Amino acid sequence: MRSIWPERRPQRAAMLNDEPAALSDPRLQGLFGAVAEYLAHQHRLPNVPLWAYASDRYLDRAWHVSPFADDAMREYLTFASPAEFASRNIFTEERPLRRARSPLAV
Repeated sequence: MRSIWPERRPQRAAMLNDEPAALSDPRLQGLFGAVAEYLAHQHRLPNVPLWAYASDRYLDRAWHVSPFADDAMREYLTFASPAEFASRNIFTEERPLRRARSPLAV
């Protein structure tokens, strides 16, 4: 993310202004909205792009983003998800954009 994410806030905000092309998968539509809102909040940008709040950026059914399909994992993701994701019915870990810095994620 660092290689493409500008250091200055105005440039960061500008990167989120343009709405991405519509996709046929509603989960990805919702995911793009959640990521835009999450990045805007995490980096204290002046606002969240309006396209992130469009109705097609919210899922009708829950999506638990995990390779494990067990009840315990779904419960964990339901409570750990950041609000920007949970409000869209997308449930993921508490730091969804975290990247691995070594063989073990930190």
